Amino acid sequence: MHNYDSHKYESRGVQKVRIGWIGVGLLGEAMVERLLASGHHVVAWNREPESLARVAAKGAVPASSPAEVGRAAEVVCLCVLDTAAVEDVVFGPQGIVQGPPRARILVDHSTTMPEPTARMAARLAAEAGMAWVDAPVSGGPGFAREGRLTLMVGGDEAEVDGVRALFGDLAANATHLGPIGAGQMAKVINQAICGVGYVMLAEAVRLAEASGLDASRIPAALAGGHADGVLLRYAFPKMAMRDFDPPASLVRQMLKDLRNVESEARRLALCLPLVEVAAARFQAYYDAGGALRETASVICVYDDAEAGGQDAAGPA
Repeated sequence: MHNYDSHKYESRGVQKVRIGWIGVGLLGEAMVERLLASGHHVVAWNREPESLARVAAKGAVPASSPAEVGRAAEVVCLCVLDTAAVEDVVFGPQGIVQGPPRARILVDHSTTMPEPTARMAARLAAEAGMAWVDAPVSGGPGFAREGRLTLMVGGDEAEVDGVRALFGDLAANATHLGPIGAGQMAKVINQAICGVGYVMLAEAVRLAEASGLDASRIPAALAGGHADGVLLRYAFPKMAMRDFDPPASLVRQMLKDLRNVESEARRLALCLPLVEVAAARFQAYYDAGGALRETASVICVYDDAEAGGQDAAGPA
């Protein structure tokens, strides 16, 4: 395990680690805010300057490139869109390895894929001597600001132990599942459940509405039963009210994640028909212009199809 003791500093009476942060999107912005509120010094970079300016106004120090982040911090955290984005900010022309980095460990909170994660981790160790921990996230911006995220963690046990205090500031549940890539595999499973769940809830809302029930009362009516759960309590009311602003997650991200699930299913020689149908529903909504809308707004693909006399729930 790398020793970070020489880099720790006192903040609000508690020893903290200097954090580098790359990727200040909907979730990344909320996670940076949480770290700042917890007393961390954060050096941040984002491709689009608007969100970087918002976290800078709250105390983050803006950097000009991922390489500068790596030079300024002991631990670098990533929260970017996909595998290609991870590869670019780590190995690209302005990537972390170009530093050379002061940081000795990288924590990837992005949602990517297990096998590319393992390959990139091996390359980072060879080129920069940095360890890699994959720790994708579930819970959304609201939970991030409250320190109530769920982290699915992969990596060497000693390296994971070295960042547990950091995880404690971000998450209510951080589970180490195995070697590098194990966290990303758990996130694939998480997104299979969530992606299918959003589509199933959209159909349940339409079923309630068509029957004449007040759909907004369904979560309370089902509370404590087998159908209860976070998605029912969170997404169902949004769908019933058609209230999707501000977005907490985006359709384009869920579609990307469901395609990742399909890719892993092919690699493992599995047939997952429910995932395929969910991916088709999200693809239809994406193609209709819903890419940057809240994930729960996928119900609109049913509204639009029914308004046009089409069968939204037909074969993919």
